[in-house]
Amino acid sequence: MTQFLRAARTISASLALMTSACAFAGAADKLSVADPYVRLNPPGTRVTAAYMVLKNAGDKDIKVTKAANPASKLTELHNHFNEGGVMKMRQVPAIEVKAKGETALQPSGLHVMMIDLKEALKEGQIVPITLTLDDGSEKKVDAVVKNPTAAAPAKNEHAGHDMNKH
Repeated sequence: MTQFLRAARTISASLALMTSACAFAGAADKLSVADPYVRLNPPGTRVTAAYMVLKNAGDKDIKVTKAANPASKLTELHNHFNEGGVMKMRQVPAIEVKAKGETALQPSGLHVMMIDLKEALKEGQIVPITLTLDDGSEKKVDAVVKNPTAAAPAKNEHAGHDMNKH
């Protein structure tokens, strides 16, 4: 009888583990992320934001309900909006990605707000971000820290010209 109970517990635990694994695949398998990055925060500030494009290949709408990362103490989903001619930012309960559609998280729009950074970020650093979806599944994203004010390399107007011929 004891062997039977052990076998039953093992089977039960295996089924629970398989069910759990299936639950975490879900919508995350249909969601892809393009161009994820975190804005390099200015010196002395302890907040920044992450941006990306969320693409839903599935037949059902997906909602991102939560975000987390190890670089900040608090992570929230936010949006910018215009109130009486003044741009403001507010936390939102979810970010929706329509079936077969995409949603851009971008400056002056939807974004992942990273509040109370644990330490200064460095350009080129990778910040892992976990997006939790409305079905409980998760999507892991590696976002590179970028400096939005870094100047693009100057074009050499004379590139390709032989200066000796001038």
